[in-house]
Amino acid sequence: MRTITVDGQQLRVTVRRGQGLLPPLLLINGIGASLELLQAFVDALEPAQDVIRFDPPGVGGSPLPPRPYRFSGLCRLIARMLTALDYDQVDVLGISWGGGVAQHFAAFQRARCRRLVLVSTATGALMVPPRPSVLMHLARRQRYVDNGHLARIAPDLYGGSARHEPDRVGETLHDRNNLGPARGYSYQLAASAGWTSVPFLPLLRQRTLIMSGDDDPIIPLANAQLMHRLIRRSQLHVFRGGHLGLVAEAPELAPVVHKFLAAP
Repeated sequence: MRTITVDGQQLRVTVRRGQGLLPPLLLINGIGASLELLQAFVDALEPAQDVIRFDPPGVGGSPLPPRPYRFSGLCRLIARMLTALDYDQVDVLGISWGGGVAQHFAAFQRARCRRLVLVSTATGALMVPPRPSVLMHLARRQRYVDNGHLARIAPDLYGGSARHEPDRVGETLHDRNNLGPARGYSYQLAASAGWTSVPFLPLLRQRTLIMSGDDDPIIPLANAQLMHRLIRRSQLHVFRGGHLGLVAEAPELAPVVHKFLAAP
């Protein structure tokens, strides 16, 4: 774990060094989530692979930027972060909000992205939306700071194992997450406002794995099916679980990701 400065912005990053047998994997997390939240998934991955994680500006241990940003600026920052870490090309996995960033990165930083993994994510403004009550909960970060509130909404918000193990969700989001300032959450919301990947998804050249839970109230499964139709070199993997499947079902899903990334 260390902090590096890229274009005047401090970013907290961590790199798990593998054996160099596979291209490094860059993980881009969901809204309000620090790099610690995906630790269970990283632990379940093949140890031979380098894994890069970072906190976006205003999240976790990365301080607030001087002004709000868009996905385009964040992707340029990520590309320069990889250069600072001596990585030319990586595989990219994005989950939820981070899946939107990953789509944008693959399209507009094409040379830096070899393969793409999209987990529990969608195409932005043009998508099959969740219920209005779900959107209301996502607009605020109260679930990250109020354990009682999270316990009440977790089953209907996250689906999957959260329906019968809501306490486990609280442990994941509170004990394993390094929450940043409130304005950082607002900046993440602003970064994705009005953004959509629908026009450029058919132009993606990377082989893409799309993963979605069959019980995800935040990102209905129809969104994964839409992306699968739009991205020509894509495959779809539907798993039993909800929005937090990459963490809750890490031992099951990590081998699926590894098989896709290791394939010739």
